[in-house]
Amino acid sequence: MTGEATADGDEERAGVRSDAAPPAPDGPYAAWDRIVVWWDVVFVAILILTAIQIAVEGARGADLLLSYVAIAAIGIAYAVWGGRAARSRNQSAAAAYVVVLVIGTGTATASSGSAPLLLFVAFSHAWMLLERRRWAVVVSAALALAASLGILIRVGFAPEAVIVVPAQMGVVLLFAVGLGIWVAWTMRQGEEHARLVDELRAAQDALARSHHAAGVEAERARIAREIHDTLAQGFTSVVMQAQAASAVLDADDGAEAARDRLGLIEETARDNLAEARALVAAFAPAPLKEQSLAEALGRLVARFGDETGLQAWFVADGVLGLPPSAEVVLLRVAQEGLANVRRHAAASAVEVRLTRVDDTVLLEVSDDGRGLPEGFGFVAGEGFGLSGMRERVTTAGGSLSIGPGETGGTVLAVRLPLHDGESQGERG
Repeated sequence: MTGEATADGDEERAGVRSDAAPPAPDGPYAAWDRIVVWWDVVFVAILILTAIQIAVEGARGADLLLSYVAIAAIGIAYAVWGGRAARSRNQSAAAAYVVVLVIGTGTATASSGSAPLLLFVAFSHAWMLLERRRWAVVVSAALALAASLGILIRVGFAPEAVIVVPAQMGVVLLFAVGLGIWVAWTMRQGEEHARLVDELRAAQDALARSHHAAGVEAERARIAREIHDTLAQGFTSVVMQAQAASAVLDADDGAEAARDRLGLIEETARDNLAEARALVAAFAPAPLKEQSLAEALGRLVARFGDETGLQAWFVADGVLGLPPSAEVVLLRVAQEGLANVRRHAAASAVEVRLTRVDDTVLLEVSDDGRGLPEGFGFVAGEGFGLSGMRERVTTAGGSLSIGPGETGGTVLAVRLPLHDGESQGERG
């Protein structure tokens, strides 16, 4: 396309795309080169049929020769300029061709009554080759004028003919312009719709990639939390029990105490192995597979007491039939809460309390230890464990708070709402 055609990209076109953007993959211009081949076939067919009709109607001598010369000139001009303009959108070549087309059509109509058949292809080429709509209208008017003058030259300028011929050609012109504008608008709309569909597909693909990336990231974060809340805590316990076993070996009853510690190490390792297998298989936590949350928490607290030597209590009230998703969250929070007591509290006693009031379940992990460090804020100072707990609870629609107890120490509290239809029957 020429520089002039692309410089005024905001001007209305005659229905043919500009170089401002590539054709939409499924749009009307994506297969333009193949479409133009059919234009060529139709053009040649109309020229041949018009030439045959001129001979059949009885044109002879100079009229026949002049008509054939005009048709030949139109054909040659299309081969030199028109066909190239149809494919390259070169407006200089298109202008050269339409000049020959207007003159040739007027000359042929002046020599033969069948030559107006050329208007079928002439009007079409004006709208196909010229990108500016106003120039397509001007050329259409020039074709109508040339054809009218040709007919009047052939039939004479009688008063009746001077009125009738331009009137008839005016109707033809209005039809041609109306049809050309409609086709141009349809082509533009088709291209616009195809481009929008292409952009929508691209946006859907980008959104799908974004969702996939977000899902991968969320799954990574979930696995990290699961490993931290299960395997990492279990390994910490194994290390502490191994250290305790080593410390008591030299005592009088060291062998028996070490054997007890080794039993706890084996039990913890087996539990961790079950957790690892459940994590790999993406199942529910191993402690919840064959027992209720209350039973799993009771076992967790009892083992915690055995491992640490702390006084450990578990209290449950009205917590049968919790939804599995809530049980997973509460179990993981209890595991992390007890791990924090082990590492940071320097406590002598810990209590885990699980209660349910109406549609809310409350889990509290409280100790009588040293309390929170100075400057500990709502979020500031939280490590991976606390931040992971908070994210897990928030995702489930609940809330987590941590603060000093009424008589000292620290209280970790989780409130988890249970929505309608979530409660399940009592587990077996």
